[in-house]
Amino acid sequence: MKAAKLIVIYPTPTDITVFERRYEHEHVPMAVAKLSGKIRFDANLVTSAPGKDQPPYHRIAEVYFPSMKDLEDCLSSQGGQETAAHAVEISSGGDPLFLIAEVETFVF
Repeated sequence: MKAAKLIVIYPTPTDITVFERRYEHEHVPMAVAKLSGKIRFDANLVTSAPGKDQPPYHRIAEVYFPSMKDLEDCLSSQGGQETAAHAVEISSGGDPLFLIAEVETFVF
């Protein structure tokens, strides 16, 4: 069975300082506490986009689960729904993009 991950891509916020404060102090603790079944959480800050003056996205969150069923169970739970709603609420640059992916890992 393949692992799965939820990817949340946040557009550049209208006020980066406010977004970062809310992301660090509200959203990350909520995700850690309420996303049941997760095995890893990566919070990526986008620093550049080669060939562009400014990156089109500000943050990319990746939440890993042991299986697609675990991810789906989490998203349908109250904690998963609250966390997703909060992601939308704090994303002042527009709605975040939510993606679900199967994970294949190649270690070199």
